[in-house]
Amino acid sequence: MKRFLTHRLVWPIAALVALIAINTISRPSFLSVTVQNGQFYGSLIDILRNSAPLMLVALGMTLVIATRGIDLSVGAIMAVSGAVALTIIEAAPDSGNLGVVFTAIAAAVGVALLLGVWNGFLVSVLGIQPIIATLVLMLAGRGVALLITGGFITTINSDPYKFIAGGYVLGLPFAFFVALAAVVVVGVLERRTALGMLTEAVGINPEASRLAGVRSRGIIWGAYIASGALAGMAGILYSSNIMAADANAAGLYIELDAILAVVLGGTSLAGGTFSIAGTVVGVFTIQTLKSTITFLGVPPAVSPVFMAAAVLVVVLLQSRRFRAFFHTAGRGAVRPLSRRPDAKVLS
Repeated sequence: MKRFLTHRLVWPIAALVALIAINTISRPSFLSVTVQNGQFYGSLIDILRNSAPLMLVALGMTLVIATRGIDLSVGAIMAVSGAVALTIIEAAPDSGNLGVVFTAIAAAVGVALLLGVWNGFLVSVLGIQPIIATLVLMLAGRGVALLITGGFITTINSDPYKFIAGGYVLGLPFAFFVALAAVVVVGVLERRTALGMLTEAVGINPEASRLAGVRSRGIIWGAYIASGALAGMAGILYSSNIMAADANAAGLYIELDAILAVVLGGTSLAGGTFSIAGTVVGVFTIQTLKSTITFLGVPPAVSPVFMAAAVLVVVLLQSRRFRAFFHTAGRGAVRPLSRRPDAKVLS
């Protein structure tokens, strides 16, 4: 039982189940799923669809954090990706042409990948601190997106592009399958090959890994490239959802949600051991919490405080030291100091 309670996925899953229980009690229809024209609808389906962009970004963030890094530029990369895709589609004679849409997506993800290459170069080759290296692109990226769109919000009308975020396959949102595919690919690469072990080794001690023959520079660089590419795909999903490229709003503060999802999933910011499954649970927890805040009618100005309080509770429940404190307090008072048998007692 003790081993079960100390598993790093127990408390994240418990927090998610608690949120679902709270929603179910306050709103009995929360778990209900209806079928219309062969498509599933309901609160749970909305969570699956709306969590897709964050899932992609959080997966990349997990790999970066595992190497002792951080990527603050993912939101800006999303903005650039959406701007590139919609600019290409808008300039095409036929915005509904599949070839045009595929070209736009490939170009957008390619640009995002190059931005990841840039971040990885600054961190792994030049040795710049990750928070500073990615902060550069975080600040400049949205300016680049505005330059691409000419300073305006670019809108399009393209059914194939709209399908990415709004379409359904086998009754479920297509965006969910995009996120699921990313989880499977990252999970297989990191847990079914030696790549995951090497990533954790670099995160635990980069210098020792290098001396042991591990190409730590390549591992770190690859993590930032993956983060950039996944953020680019998230930008495609976001822009497809609103059918517009908004450089100022796309991916705003998503880097903070991604970091939070990774931490809630049990991955340490100090690097090393990481959990893909934990990140998935963390993303669903955050998205469910956002849905709860919306349903409860919390004013937008107050919702960050409400969310911070809820996250604080979850993080405290995950803390071993916090749980140990209450476990000790529940067993009784502080143990008395032991006295040697031959010690004299002062009268």
